[in-house]
Amino acid sequence: MSDYTPPVRDMMFVLDTIADIDSITSLPAFDHVDAEIIEGVLDEAGRFFGEVFAPTNPIGDTKGSVFADGNVVTPDEFKPVWAKLVESGWTAVTGSQEFGGHGFPKAIGAPVSEMMTTANLAFSLAPMLTGSAISLLEHHGSDELRDLFLANLISCRWTGTMVLTEPEAGSDVGALRTKAEANDDGTWRISGTKIFITWGDHDLTDNIIHLVLARTPGAPSGTKGISLFLVPKFLLDADGSSGERNAVETVSIEHKLGIHASPTCVLSFNGAKGYLIGEENQGMRYMFTMMNQARLEVGLEGLAVAERAYQHAAAYAKNRTQGRAPGATQPSAIIDHADVRRMLMTMKAYTEAMRSLVYDATASEDRQRHGVSKDDRLAASDRIALLTPVTKAWCTDRGVDVASIGVQVHGGMGFIEETGAAQFYRDARITPIYEGTNGIQAIDLVLRKLPMNDGAVINAYLSEIEVLADELRSEPALSEVGTKLGEAAVVVRTATDTLNGSDSVSFRMAGATPYLEMLGSLCGGYYLARQALRALPKADIEPWMAAKVATAKFYMTNLLGNVHGLASAATSGNELLFAIGDDLIGTSA
Repeated sequence: MSDYTPPVRDMMFVLDTIADIDSITSLPAFDHVDAEIIEGVLDEAGRFFGEVFAPTNPIGDTKGSVFADGNVVTPDEFKPVWAKLVESGWTAVTGSQEFGGHGFPKAIGAPVSEMMTTANLAFSLAPMLTGSAISLLEHHGSDELRDLFLANLISCRWTGTMVLTEPEAGSDVGALRTKAEANDDGTWRISGTKIFITWGDHDLTDNIIHLVLARTPGAPSGTKGISLFLVPKFLLDADGSSGERNAVETVSIEHKLGIHASPTCVLSFNGAKGYLIGEENQGMRYMFTMMNQARLEVGLEGLAVAERAYQHAAAYAKNRTQGRAPGATQPSAIIDHADVRRMLMTMKAYTEAMRSLVYDATASEDRQRHGVSKDDRLAASDRIALLTPVTKAWCTDRGVDVASIGVQVHGGMGFIEETGAAQFYRDARITPIYEGTNGIQAIDLVLRKLPMNDGAVINAYLSEIEVLADELRSEPALSEVGTKLGEAAVVVRTATDTLNGSDSVSFRMAGATPYLEMLGSLCGGYYLARQALRALPKADIEPWMAAKVATAKFYMTNLLGNVHGLASAATSGNELLFAIGDDLIGTSA
């Protein structure tokens, strides 16, 4: 049961309803893109990732990437698929046309990326991180570095990595020890050990471009003294092709709970030749360009694994007979049982809500970079800043939840590897940890994003939701949706005011995670309500549109109540978190 059917119609509906794709393609930067082209692109991408990429998912899980004789070896089945991926140009959809990309909006790249990630999460991590490297070079690389490396990265003839973590420097990146010493020719010698480097080595391309954080001599301590370097696995010959091996060694790869096909490497830099990106001691500022891009992509991973788990569970539920539903005279498919139907509706509602959140955040990135007026670009910048931690954390937490529900739909067979349901759960579990754990995302949201412009950014977003709630209340078929959405918005606004009004960092940090969960749940309801309002005129004649209305109502009745339940946790401070001593944690003695 490895089939995957990309939900192209839903993607197009969200692009239209939530991302307002017409307003993006009307920007001067995208005058070569129109609705007909977009639909054609997504249809073709759907065929490629559904038919070519998706079958590698169970193969990658069972075979994995292995470490042999100092090199990472990927499954044999991956190599021809990678060649087809590069040849097809799907990794270059949003790349700069100057360097061989197609120049499409990020909002169009999102569904393409979703398809690739849903088809095979572990495999997709290589082009995902390459995309983040591209973004960093576009923003901060010199003309020389862009000319040398961008075209091959955009085409994925080479891949890119993000090289931050060290044994003593995980979330506390400022503790890193990797050193960079200047060479006479303007290059640098990079020395140190890095861990948890996703796709840090492999055999799919003839070069890997590492973006490495390191300290130069005399640099300040902490994050203020970190610089960023580009370090290729192979140095470039005069013609720009890969030549002599650089002094980068793969020491080992990790044995992991999931994403077995994605090699997570320990890398040793032994005086490797590197190129400084930008200015010394500005590495963390530059790296955040890459990290913020990656955080949105990781949020998309939560959506993607949820979609795959949902499709898998639904197919099983339609074919598995067990017992008799009320009124049935013959054994029933389990989809006819209320509890199974509740699980499937929960999976559906969360997945469609996640898609909307991811696409809204990605569309904001297009407006931030290409908006016509300064005010438009600033507003988009504020929106993406607010939505990034929510997208990353809420979507990955929900991805784990949906994958877990998928195991439950399968019953005992879900715990058996052969059914495939367990893989989605195992693969999903890394996503709340990637690119800053979800606790860090929550702290970023509460300490940095809620106070932006004296609270004006979050207040504007909440007002947007309240305006929709008022509109829905006057629509008889959606009045209850509007009432529940409006009530939840009031609860989130009250919690927001409490957190923003506190002078205690400890108080706000204690409420950060439940608050992010509240806001994410409200976002989900908001986007589904917008979809329902758009679908309503056709709901009587088109079942697909009627399902949009029903899904929003289900979410409001069954899932949005989470907002009310978490309000106390978000606003009660840290006293109860530290009410007992460390000696009584982990023991009942």
